[in-house]
Formats: sequence, C-alpha cells, structure tokens
Amino acid sequence: MQNKHKNEEGYHLPWEHPKPTSEDPNAKKLIEKLMHSPTYRMAEEDPDFLKLDATRGVRLELDYLKAQLGMEAENVQHTIVVFGSARIRERKTALEKFQAAEDAVKRDPDNGQLLAQLRHAERMLEMSTYYDDARHFGRLVAQAGTGPEDNRVIVMTGGGPGIMEAACRGAHDEGAKAIGLNIHLPHEQYPNPYISPELCFQFHYFAIRKLHFMLRAQALVAYPGGFGTFDELFEVLTLIQTRKNPAIPVVLVGRRYWERVVDFEVLADEGMIAPEDLKIFKIVENAEEAWKHILAWHTQRKTHFYRVYAEGEQPKRGKVH
Repeated sequence: MQNKHKNEEGYHLPWEHPKPTSEDPNAKKLIEKLMHSPTYRMAEEDPDFLKLDATRGVRLELDYLKAQLGMEAENVQHTIVVFGSARIRERKTALEKFQAAEDAVKRDPDNGQLLAQLRHAERMLEMSTYYDDARHFGRLVAQAGTGPEDNRVIVMTGGGPGIMEAACRGAHDEGAKAIGLNIHLPHEQYPNPYISPELCFQFHYFAIRKLHFMLRAQALVAYPGGFGTFDELFEVLTLIQTRKNPAIPVVLVGRRYWERVVDFEVLADEGMIAPEDLKIFKIVENAEEAWKHILAWHTQRKTHFYRVYAEGEQPKRGKVH
C-alpha cells in the first residue's frame, strides 16, 4: 500500500503520513480531532456550509444551473407549459372515491361530515374530465413533432400528480418526452411516473423553478387549479402585461371554471387592468381548442414554432421564434 503513495522518484512526500506517535504520543488523537472538524471538510462536501444564509447565492445558482445544463444536454428548445390542480384524479379513481363516499352515506345518512365528503367526491368526479382533456392535450403536442427524439417542442409541467401527470402521460402515450419541474416541499412527495427520467428535475426555490417555466415557454396552458395554479398563472400574466417577458399565447381551459372563479371583466371595469390586458389570454373549452389557438397564434406571427436549428445554433432564451 505504501508504494501506491510514492512519488515518481519513489520517495514519500512529508505530508502523506501523519506525525508519528514516536515523536508525540498525543499526535494521533489530535490529528483525528482535526480530520473530523467541520471546517476541514471540502466546501463542496459540507452540507452545513452549503445551507448557511451566506451561501444562499450559491444555492440559487446551483438550483438554476443543474436544470439548465440538463435541458441543454437534451437539446430542449421550446416548451409548452401546462399548469393545473394536483388534486384532479383520473376518472377511474374519482369514481371509486365517489362510490365509497356514497356507500358511507347509505350506512349513515344523517352524518353531516359524510354528506360533505360525498358532495366533494361528486365534484371531483365531474372535474376528472379535465384529467382526460389534459392527457389529450399532451398527446396533441407530442403528435405535432416528428418522433421521440424531436425536442423542439416538449410538454413541461410542475412534475406532480393531477393535471401535471395527465399532460405528461399524454406525451408518454405517444412515446414523446415530457419535462417535470418538481419542487422540494416539507412533506413527502413523488414525481409523476410519466416524466422523462433525464428531464425530471427538483428545485429548492420556487423562484428558480418559475424562471425555468418561462425560459423556453412558447405557450402556457392553465387547467382548473388552486393557489399554486393561480400563483403561476398570474405571475405569467404580469410578466407579459409589464413587457418583462415577450408575449406568448396563454390559454385557460375550462370556460365554466375560469368564468366562475375569476371575473376578469370586473378587473377591467374597475380600472385595475387595461381593457387590452384582456387580450393577453384566451379562455377555451378543451384541449383541441387550446392547441388550435396556440398554433394559430404562432402562425399569425410567423414565429417558426417548429423551426429546425442548425448544429451549434441555439434559440434565444425567453424569446419567441
């Protein structure tokens, strides 16, 4: 073993061995203490150091860079970002939950809590139609390419269940890739199984995740959702409204839902947004209408949505081409 550490001349370098105990009986103990000191760890191997407030800037850069390099390696050029509720399940699962809630009420018809659970299960069964529709939308995007290796336009979601799963699943049905931008949360979570493994990322910072949602986005499609969907949707609307991001088609799927939960016309009537801000987005009924609008939007502006880039040429990030 000693020969392994000899230099080219066959001699050991002075620092390759600890101070011998023959010179100081306490040397071994003292050196072991030093070797286990947190300050002796390499910075890149020291999780306590990397989690300090002072190194937050480094963590932000790493959060950005890992996904950026991963997508560059896969030659991801354009994305269609799909937002929507993680709570919406596929119809089979929603039906099972509804039937279980219905059976529970039959056994105890005067239980108010069970009646409330039945009403919720019934509503979620109705909402499951959006899972099917989002899955169909994922298929439409995938079918527009030339095959599994065509990375010019890829479905991108938040990586979770519900609508995000459905859109990734639709792309997966067609053998196409799908991107998942998962977020680390305090509780246990799992990515949906239909994300391409080489394009499944996990972020610590919401801000960096949102940045990656927009960097390559050529359209945003929002299905019914809650706080997370609203947060992402309204941030995109604000970026376009303030010209911080070039215009892209923003499509809200599910007319009944969106016209009930947000009265955009009131915002304009009250002077909180300009009348032309209502043109930033379009409300449609289903995936077919959403995809048709996206294609028409890009065709009208001659953006070369499916342009083939020459070797070494890259699309400008955040710009419509």
